[in-house]
Amino acid sequence: MSQSLKKHLRSHGQEHLLDHWSRLPSDQQETFADQLRAVDLSLIARLHARRDTVEDIPAMIARAEPPPAFRLDPAKNPFSPSKARQSADEALRDGQLGVVLVAGGQGTRLGFDQPKGMYPIGPLSGKTLFQIHVEKIVAAARRYGASIPLYLMTSPATDEPTRRFFAENDRFGLAEEDLRIFCQGTMPAVDAATGKILLAGPGCLAVSPDGHGGMLAALHATGGLADARQRGLKHLFYFQVDNPLVDICGREFVGYHLLARSELSSQVVAKRDPLERVGNIISVDGRLHVIEYSDLPESLARRRHPDGSLEIWAGSIAVHVFDVAFLHRMVEQVDALPFHHAMKIVPHVDPATGRRIEPDASNAIKFERFIFDLLPSAHRAIVVEVDRKEAFAPLKNASGDQHDTPETVRAAMISQHTEWLRRARAEVADGVTVEISPRFALDADELTEKIVPGTKIDKDTHFEERD
Repeated sequence: MSQSLKKHLRSHGQEHLLDHWSRLPSDQQETFADQLRAVDLSLIARLHARRDTVEDIPAMIARAEPPPAFRLDPAKNPFSPSKARQSADEALRDGQLGVVLVAGGQGTRLGFDQPKGMYPIGPLSGKTLFQIHVEKIVAAARRYGASIPLYLMTSPATDEPTRRFFAENDRFGLAEEDLRIFCQGTMPAVDAATGKILLAGPGCLAVSPDGHGGMLAALHATGGLADARQRGLKHLFYFQVDNPLVDICGREFVGYHLLARSELSSQVVAKRDPLERVGNIISVDGRLHVIEYSDLPESLARRRHPDGSLEIWAGSIAVHVFDVAFLHRMVEQVDALPFHHAMKIVPHVDPATGRRIEPDASNAIKFERFIFDLLPSAHRAIVVEVDRKEAFAPLKNASGDQHDTPETVRAAMISQHTEWLRRARAEVADGVTVEISPRFALDADELTEKIVPGTKIDKDTHFEERD
């Protein structure tokens, strides 16, 4: 055992982690020592010391203003949708955009024991979330005759099966050089009362992924940011894996980002309910902030303007466009993305006895970062409102729940594709299930070019490009 490591742990009150050291096999001792050296014990101590620090949300709300927003009504916007689309088209043709897909979550809440991206969600095809997303990227790249690389973030739990899944499926048509899979970091869980790091087992720390905000550090550490710069990418389109409706590299969204010269743009939906479980974007002292629904007092959430509309109306759907130069600037700032505290139930072993402890109440603090905490640092940050029916149907809960289930997501996909067909002047019978592959048509406009007006669709139909 390295005396310097032992001394280092003792100086931070974490010497209990070595209680089982002598009983570990030599190879496990080496692995455990490497794990311990990788932990920033000073950071853990500072984070635990700030565990009771509470942000003054009411004071923020008192200074809040509506965020700079591009609304669904184009008459309220400084730039027209057509100008936005034109700007986006030019950037995409020039190869200025890449995509970041955050896919660290497992399908546990869905009763699915694989990475959530591998969940089969296509209403007729059974295509997985991963396949649907990648086919959109491939279709967009084909449309613009340019490479659109994908930077896909996994977690330690999803990394190996995700890599295997993509390899087995030939990356769903994405060129090998256009896919970079990288794994986010982890943070140890600590006992809420004492700040002592918990053990998952003898010689193994209890760790968890460091949140979607860990994307920035992981992308930088694995060479992804450098790769983006080398490719000449100027913007990265970011989204999370659970939303099959996301309009990847959507022209209006990207165009507004470009025309506003924004460093960080975020898609939002108008909240259906004051207490909807989404992040709330507000502007405070000229900077955008996100207030989590769990931190927003109900009395403030329910405040309305004289016309009855919500004061805090902009619900984040975790879709962003980042300026690459902005990300390079932020990665050099240690506190650009602060850690948040979350009280959780964390099973662990007693370091003295090795006995497994299964708490029945929250006993530990987990630390995670949120990518939206970059908003206050961004120059000219904007939000862009999107139609919920067209852009947001997250898959989060198992069948039987009220919202965000496989059934509600598939219904949203069917509804979107039915609307696209009817815009193309096809006649779709009620109750018919339709699904449109991104390989066949990436959006409603492209579909209109492929469907003969008056086409009757009276049975379940999957529109798929034929090889």
